[in-house]
Amino acid sequence: MDRISGYGNGGSGGEARGAVTPRAALLVLGVLLLHLAFISSYLGALHDPEPDRVPIAVVAPDEAREGIVRQLNGLPGRPLDAGHGAEDADDARARVERRDLDAALVAGEAGTPGTLYVASGGGTALAQAVAEEVTAAERAAGREVEVRDVAPVADGDSRGLSSFYLVVGWCVGGYLCAAALALSAGARPATARRAARRLAVLAGYAVAAGLGGALIAGPVLGALPGRTVALAALGALVVFATGAFTLALQALFGIVGIGLAILVVVVLGNPGAGGAYPYPLLPPFWQAIGPALIPGAGTWTARSIAYFGGQGVLGPLLVLAAWAAAGAALTVLLARLRSPARSPLDELSFV
Repeated sequence: MDRISGYGNGGSGGEARGAVTPRAALLVLGVLLLHLAFISSYLGALHDPEPDRVPIAVVAPDEAREGIVRQLNGLPGRPLDAGHGAEDADDARARVERRDLDAALVAGEAGTPGTLYVASGGGTALAQAVAEEVTAAERAAGREVEVRDVAPVADGDSRGLSSFYLVVGWCVGGYLCAAALALSAGARPATARRAARRLAVLAGYAVAAGLGGALIAGPVLGALPGRTVALAALGALVVFATGAFTLALQALFGIVGIGLAILVVVVLGNPGAGGAYPYPLLPPFWQAIGPALIPGAGTWTARSIAYFGGQGVLGPLLVLAAWAAAGAALTVLLARLRSPARSPLDELSFV
């Protein structure tokens, strides 16, 4: 009877000890730490957005420009950095349209209001924050200003968040595909050839996911304007970069690598992506890391494709390409270093 009721090992207590192994306990502890890091990162980045030295150009006669720049730079908390110049009103507007600057103020002549150029396509929260700061400062100085949006968001993207959500979806698909490969055939590929096959599967998945996401965001829902082909290519790169990075971490750390990928891409990357609040509204830490991570580079590029004619995308595309290349190379290299001599029969498994 003892063997039937307690399995010969202390009853239910022994059963519990057998179910929760030290490895399982460590994994649960890791999940808890990841969970708390998620909360800390999102709240730390997004709980109190304030403009921080937003780059803005000022166009005015020399005798007036110095005073306007001094006034804007002297606002409490230093929300604006008005030290950026432009040759004239056309150049000021062009610099905002190229994403060189987030705004430009063109002072009006005597008796006429000035013009503030903003671009809500780069983030509605940022455009609104700059407009509020500048109009309040100009009103305090006895001047009026009209706000003109040179890159307004589409009707289906009223808050300017569609680019961010699209990139988040692509990132999720990338690490889920890598996780599925790990769960089906082991976290660490047995040989370099199998690692290359996993990357080939990931590449095919990335192309399909990039095209599917672009079609949903554009022609199906009308959430984003811009070129569907360009968005699809961006999506393929984002998905592959995320998946290759996850595969590399899995090859290095095993199944724990999935959690580490989530830490970098989701916990750190999403709050710093400039989605809900563009970079100048984020605390310094997330301003610094955001552009260097996959969600940030992807969101910037998606917005540029949708609203700025593809301007200013070279740097972010290089960031994405670096993540993709490094992830792929490390995945194959680690598999090559780890794999012992094998017979041809060992290569019959596809992944």
